[in-house]
Amino acid sequence: MIRLAIISLVIAAVLAILGFGGAAGTFVGIAKFLFVLAIALFVIFLVLGLMAGKGIKNAIDR
Repeated sequence: MIRLAIISLVIAAVLAILGFGGAAGTFVGIAKFLFVLAIALFVIFLVLGLMAGKGIKNAIDR
């Protein structure tokens, strides 16, 4: 997902250089959204992984 955000930023840069400001702004917005979504998913899965690890550790220690 981060790769898609970077691709969107590159497309936005090319469009801005060519003078298509509206389309470039749209691609920047898409890149921001994808980046925030990727960070949110990372944090969610990190917390879930830590919780699962604690559960397994507690089950093994019994």
